[in-house]
Amino acid sequence: MQPTNISKNIEKAAKVIGKTWPLYSFVTSNPLSGYENSHFNEAVLNAKQYLNATIFPKPAIFKQALHIGEIDGSLLSSLLKENDLHGTPEFYIDQMENDQEEVLNPTHELDGMMSKWLAAFMDEGLAEWEMPGKEEGFYLAWRKLAKYDNALLIKSISDIPASSTEALNDVLKEFTVEQYQEIFTQHLAALPGWTGYINYRTAADSNWQKEYPISLEQYLAVRLWIAKKLNISILQNKKSSAAIKDAQLKYVWLKAWEQSWQKNMIHLVRNVPASNEDEKRPDAQLVFCIDTRSELIRRHVEAQGNYETYGYAGFFGIAMDYTNLEDDITRKSCPPIVGSAYQVTEMAASDKHQEMSAFKKKNEVSQFKEYFFKRMKNMLPSTFGYVEGSGLFYGFSLIGRTLSAGSFYRFNNKNKNSFEEIAEPQINCTNAHTENEGIPLADKVAIVKSAFDLTGWKNFAPLVVFAGHGSHTANNPFASSLDCGACAASPGRHNARMLAKLANLKEVREELAAKHKLVIPADTVFIGAEHNTTTDEIEIFDAAVPVTHQQKLKELKENLKNAQKTATKDRLGVENSVATAERKANDWGETRPEWGLAKNAGFIVAPRSLTKNTNLNSRCFLHSYDWSKDITGGALEGIMQGPMVVTQWINNHYYFSTVDNKTFGGGSKITHNVTGKFGVVQGNGGDLKMGLPLQSVSETDSKMYHQPLRLSVLINAPLARIIDILTRNENLKSLLDNEWIYLMVMDPTDENRIKTYQKGMQWTLSSDGKSVNKTSKKKEPQILETV
Repeated sequence: MQPTNISKNIEKAAKVIGKTWPLYSFVTSNPLSGYENSHFNEAVLNAKQYLNATIFPKPAIFKQALHIGEIDGSLLSSLLKENDLHGTPEFYIDQMENDQEEVLNPTHELDGMMSKWLAAFMDEGLAEWEMPGKEEGFYLAWRKLAKYDNALLIKSISDIPASSTEALNDVLKEFTVEQYQEIFTQHLAALPGWTGYINYRTAADSNWQKEYPISLEQYLAVRLWIAKKLNISILQNKKSSAAIKDAQLKYVWLKAWEQSWQKNMIHLVRNVPASNEDEKRPDAQLVFCIDTRSELIRRHVEAQGNYETYGYAGFFGIAMDYTNLEDDITRKSCPPIVGSAYQVTEMAASDKHQEMSAFKKKNEVSQFKEYFFKRMKNMLPSTFGYVEGSGLFYGFSLIGRTLSAGSFYRFNNKNKNSFEEIAEPQINCTNAHTENEGIPLADKVAIVKSAFDLTGWKNFAPLVVFAGHGSHTANNPFASSLDCGACAASPGRHNARMLAKLANLKEVREELAAKHKLVIPADTVFIGAEHNTTTDEIEIFDAAVPVTHQQKLKELKENLKNAQKTATKDRLGVENSVATAERKANDWGETRPEWGLAKNAGFIVAPRSLTKNTNLNSRCFLHSYDWSKDITGGALEGIMQGPMVVTQWINNHYYFSTVDNKTFGGGSKITHNVTGKFGVVQGNGGDLKMGLPLQSVSETDSKMYHQPLRLSVLINAPLARIIDILTRNENLKSLLDNEWIYLMVMDPTDENRIKTYQKGMQWTLSSDGKSVNKTSKKKEPQILETV
């Protein structure tokens, strides 16, 4: 057998799995990304066949959405008739099958064995005793230990093939080459969480992967050889799904729900206010991430005074890795699809060297205490004595954290070991090893210029705040999923501080004015900040703000506190809202400290004037963009290639975690067990959970919170410009043609009429909030333009 036959078929089979991101960097991404070149319908039917997954909302969810008006009844009826379905909506609710019926798993025993071995091998420091031989790779490490697994009935290591290639050859000799892909697909799909994490580790090329290599080939070699040894069926008879007709019906309902949302979104934004070129200079401008949670805080900040807000991807255009001064760990702090060009570290501010030395000493003591107590809890000689001796202390701590979670949060926040006031970020190229080497001036200028180009900046306030975002939760393995997705699930504060520092550099401003005609007033000061999405507090890192700006800064801070009060009240619906938010942030038993990006459904690329006076209920990603300042269209192309694709990943992750939380989600937090520091399993084993917990997407076990809709994108730009971009970017056109994304264009050169993309670069007109974009078997849509 040729090894290429194996590797090529494994690569093709791997489309059935996505990437399972680790808990410490939990990035939401499309679990069916391997099928994005296929139509959405084809992709989900493959998921149903191989993963035994639910692929559309349950009938009860559709019924609930119709009852509360989320689905427009007349629009639904019209779509049903156009698809030759002439019964009532109620009739079809009864006709729909519940495709989440329990199906017996024929490989349950094999799955359990593989989960056990994978957990032992892929452990990243949680286990006190490591699996021996890991440095030789998964297959060889397993081979040395397999005879000690009584379930395998192996007498000698010589009974097992010497390499993964030999093992696969031994198993596959009974099958034809044409059957290889199907075999591999079925066995990769049996544990999509674990195989997705192998996929992630292989692509990330992390230190763990370098030290202890594992591959899909090694995994399949172990799994298939065990299956043969125990007479477990290697190739299941996977028939085509019998529920295709049911899926078609549910797809019509889904389209009706999505078009109902589009209709509502268009209604909210269709009246564009006239721009006022003589606007008063803002007292401050704040740049937030495009994250849906920023929509809420932006409204409340703007209501507090003469403030202007912008939306920009939360890594602020700096493709960097960041080394945290508190734990000395380097983490990616830019989108996963972007390679890190820079390395950012911390250095003492010019007059803060003594404070920095004191901080480092204090931090070393703190780290030693943490290490010491962990060792005391886990080492056999001290375990029982330590637990009994410290029980009283931990008991009081537990009571305090339970009954006074908010007070504990405020106390810890007040006394936190923070370094931002005594340190400043230092940026280097990733291939530079000389300390303080920095980066070329051209790079610094490009980073700053890009920020203003992409957001369509017009003028500058005395204070310009770049506000990254992060979250604060207690006892939450999935905490990083609430941080900034644009920063690879890290907080965005470090990127914000770095951009502010670059924009304040005299040489950068001079270069921007001389070569790019971008003049930043001498009295404009850039500041880094962080928006805590759990409490809506905005922390400003203002150590370098000059005396001349202190009064305006003081006023801004006071107004941001007021914005926190009104925003949390708006979000939580209680009077004492800030205290409630702080309690939820520090309550170890809180299952829903915040909702994250739940309910996301739209992405609007437009000037703030289009949405400023509109409450979008934190359902839209908002990216600032001014088409009139983007002469070449390069800024818009960057937004569509980057943020639009990333928001589609986020949207798909929420969709699939909602429609089938067991397969694509994280299951219930109540029964989570952390394994290997990188993931969770339900109970005492099984598949690694790949998605969001049930509590992040559902209000109760049966009542939805997130509404599983595909992303609807609205761009305010000339249609001709967007056609040009799509023509040159086949990957974007493919996402639209295959209905992973909806695209609507509000054309400012055509009276702001809204046109909706149809397959094959065709466009239909939506007017007065009523879309004529319908899937019809009998009627052709009104085609405005064809390319």
